Amino acid sequence: MHTYLVNEIFHSLQGEGLWSGTPMVFLRFSLCNLRCPFCDTDFSSGDKMTAEEILSKVRQVGGDTRRVCMTGGEPSLQIDSSLVDAFHREGYAIHIETNGTRKLPDGIDWITVSPKRDWQQKAQVVLERADELKLVYTGPPQDPSQWLSFNADSFLLQPCSMQNTSEVVSYVLSHPRWRLSLQTHKYLDIR
Repeated sequence: MHTYLVNEIFHSLQGEGLWSGTPMVFLRFSLCNLRCPFCDTDFSSGDKMTAEEILSKVRQVGGDTRRVCMTGGEPSLQIDSSLVDAFHREGYAIHIETNGTRKLPDGIDWITVSPKRDWQQKAQVVLERADELKLVYTGPPQDPSQWLSFNADSFLLQPCSMQNTSEVVSYVLSHPRWRLSLQTHKYLDIR
C-alpha cells in the first residue's frame, strides 16, 4: 500500500495569500528538493501514512472545514492523482503551495507558486500556470518584475521577515500589479 511521508496535519486559518483568514486543514508533507536560507519548516521528519490515514486525520482535526492546503517541504515530491482523487471523493477542495519546480497531478483546485530561483539556481519553475504567484521578497538586487510574465491570476509579494515589511509595502505601492501578502499567522501568533 502506498504511503506518504507527512510532517504534520493541523487545522488553522490560512495566514497568507488571497485566501488569508480562511479556515483550512494544513497537510504538511516532509521532504523538499530545495534548501532556502529563510525556510522555517522542519521537512526532514515525518510519519508514513496511507491516503486513508491522512483523510481520517484531516476529518478528525478539521471537522466541517472542507479546504485542505497541501504544503511542505515540497508537496509535489509526494502528491499523486490517487491522493487528489481521494480528497475530491470526500468533498474537499485542494489548495497547494509549491515552489513550482515539478509537475502536479490534475485536479488541484488552487495553485500557489512560490518561486525560489533567486536563492537556488536549480529551482527552475516548470509549471506554466498558477492561481497566484507569491514571491518572498528580500530586497534588491532581487527583481520581482521578472515574474510578471508568468501566467498567474494574481501576483503577491511577501516580506521575507517582519523587518523588511515596510520595504515590501513601498515596492507594492510603486508597482501596483503586485499585492501585499503577509504571514498573518505569525503576526497573530497562531499556528
